[in-house]
Amino acid sequence: MVAAAKRDTYTPETLLSVAVRVFNDRGYDGTSMEHLSKAAGISKSSIYHHVSGKEELLRRAVSRALDGLFGILGEERAREGRAVERLEYVTRRTVELLMAELPYVTLLLRVRGNTDTERWAMERRRDFDHQVAELLKAAVAEGDLRTDVEIRLATRLLFGMINSVVEWYRPEGRGAVDNQEVSDAVVRLAFDGLRRQRG
Repeated sequence: MVAAAKRDTYTPETLLSVAVRVFNDRGYDGTSMEHLSKAAGISKSSIYHHVSGKEELLRRAVSRALDGLFGILGEERAREGRAVERLEYVTRRTVELLMAELPYVTLLLRVRGNTDTERWAMERRRDFDHQVAELLKAAVAEGDLRTDVEIRLATRLLFGMINSVVEWYRPEGRGAVDNQEVSDAVVRLAFDGLRRQRG
């Protein structure tokens, strides 16, 4: 009776949350439907009631992260004003999204291109990176960022710093840091180094 009640109350959202945790723990390739079934505490047939298989769960998970990233580019402060201000805004919001959607962004950063879904996710990630690189290029052209650091290298270093947050950031427990403190530090460290020094 308890198992039946659990099946009845399981939703696609709660199933997705469990799947993302297992994918991050075991790796996507190392996760079977049996692993997902045990972690969720429901039968495999119950999972198939919600999704066609684990690749659909992966697509839903990485879509959540990607939709968040592209949503940032559509926000007003990412579209208007000087390029350097827009770039700073996008950087701050990307760090905030990473912390708010930590398991989903972690999974996105770990895909390796072994399936159609992973290749699609990597292509969309590259598109996002390219749009941010274009902002950086525009900020250099407007004279706000230094010209002695190659743009592609600066973009990689900027994303390297942002993406490394998934490896150490923990929202709770020992060593937890304030979200605002993290986003402030990333922006300050990145742009104190990237901004062109006047005078």
